[in-house]
Amino acid sequence: MANFSKSNVPQFSVDVYQNEYLPDGGREVNAIVTVTSTGGGTVGSAAGASYAPGQGPAAGVVIMVDCSGSMDYPPTKMRNARDATAAAIDTLRDGTHFAVVGGTHVAKEVYPGGGRLAVADRTTREQAKQALRRLSAGGGTAIGTWLRLADRLLSSADVSIRHGILLTDGRNEHEAPEDLRAALDSCAGRFTCDARGVGTDWEVKEVTGIASALLGTADIVADPAHLAADFTRMMETAMGKEVADVALRLWTPVGTTIKFVKQVAPRVEELTGRRTEAGPRAGDYPTGSWGDESRDYHVCVEVPTAGLGQEMLAARVSLVVPQPDGSAQNLGAQGLVRAVWTDDMVASTSINPQVAHYTGQAELAQAIQQGLDLRKAGDMDGATAKLGRAVQLASASGNADTAKLLAKVVDVVDAATGTVRLKAKVAEADEMTLETRSTKTVRVKK
Repeated sequence: MANFSKSNVPQFSVDVYQNEYLPDGGREVNAIVTVTSTGGGTVGSAAGASYAPGQGPAAGVVIMVDCSGSMDYPPTKMRNARDATAAAIDTLRDGTHFAVVGGTHVAKEVYPGGGRLAVADRTTREQAKQALRRLSAGGGTAIGTWLRLADRLLSSADVSIRHGILLTDGRNEHEAPEDLRAALDSCAGRFTCDARGVGTDWEVKEVTGIASALLGTADIVADPAHLAADFTRMMETAMGKEVADVALRLWTPVGTTIKFVKQVAPRVEELTGRRTEAGPRAGDYPTGSWGDESRDYHVCVEVPTAGLGQEMLAARVSLVVPQPDGSAQNLGAQGLVRAVWTDDMVASTSINPQVAHYTGQAELAQAIQQGLDLRKAGDMDGATAKLGRAVQLASASGNADTAKLLAKVVDVVDAATGTVRLKAKVAEADEMTLETRSTKTVRVKK
C-alpha cells in the first residue's frame, strides 16, 4: 500500500441501489453497489509532471511489445508499434519506474535491462526511445513468458501501483494454453494489465482473457496507425491511478449465501470465483487499481426466509486494501444491503431500475458472445436469434455504441422487437470489434 500524504488520498464512497422488499417466502436479494473514488489529485497530470516525496503513488509500468515475425507484415505495423511505445513513454510522469519488453517465443528486456526498471526523467525517456529503434520482428509468440518477465521486473522496484501494457498481433501459438493460464494465475493480483490486439490475426478470447484475469481493459486497434493515440490514452489512465489492490469486502450473516458478484459498469466482469476469505463470513473480491472514477457492481445474495414484517441485514459492503501482514486497511466507505418481508405485492414485485438495467446489460454482453460463437459454428438461425436479442437490449438500454457495432454485423429490421438479418459479408475487423467490446456497458439513466 502506498504511503500517501493525507491531502492526496482519494476519498471512496459506496451507494447501494435495491428494492429491499421480498414477498412471503422470498429469499433472493439483488443490489447495485456504486463505488466512487474522488480527489486523488493526480488524474489528468501533464506528462513529465513531478511529485514531491510522498505526494504521489510510486508507480511501475512495463510495456510488452509483440516482436514476432508477423509484426513485419506489413512493415508499417512494427513501425507503428515503436511509435506507440515512444508516445506512451513520453506520457510517463517523472519518477515512474518503467521498462520495455520485446515479446516473441521468449521475452527480452529492451530497456533498461539488467532485470530492473528505469526511473522516468528526461534522460531515461530519451534513452528508452533510442532503444526502441533496435526493435525488429522475428520469431514466434509465447505471451506467458512476456507476462512472467513483466512480473519479475515490476516486483524488483518498491512501487505500489504495478501495471502492464501488452500489445500483440497474433495468436499465442508457441506455448500451450495451460502455460498461458498458469502465467496469468501467477500474475493475478500482482499487477494489472491492459491488452491490445492490433490488426485482425489475433484471438479475441485470448486477449480479453488476459485483460480479465489481470483486471485491465482489452480492445482492438484494427488500424496500426491508431496505436499511438491508444497507447497514450492507456498510459494517461495508468498515471491517474492512486490506490492499488482495492477489494470489495462483503460480510454476510449466518445462513446467507452470496450467489454472485460482478462488475457491471464500465464493463461486465465476473468476480464471483475470485473471492478470497477475509475472516468469519467475510470475503474479498478484487477490483484492481483506482484513480478518480466510479464503477458499479451487482451483488446477489440468498437469505434465509423470515416472517412478514421482519427485516434483516443481508450484506455489508466495504472497501479494503489487503496488507502484506494479512491485515487490511479499511478505506472508510460502507454500504448496507437489506431484506424486508412484506405482503404488499406492489412493493415486493417492483424491480429496482438500476438492477433491471444492469441485468439487461449483462444479458446483452452474453447474447453478443453467444451469437458470434453460433455464427462461427455455422448455426445461422441461432446466431440470428441471439444477435437479434442483443439489438433489442442495446436499443432498450440506450447503449448506442454497441448498437452501432451490431449494425455492422446484422441488418436491423426492427430494433424494438429484435428482428434482424445476418449480413452475408462482414468485415473481420467489425466482427472482432463487436466481440472485444461486447462487455462495455452504459450506466443507468438516473
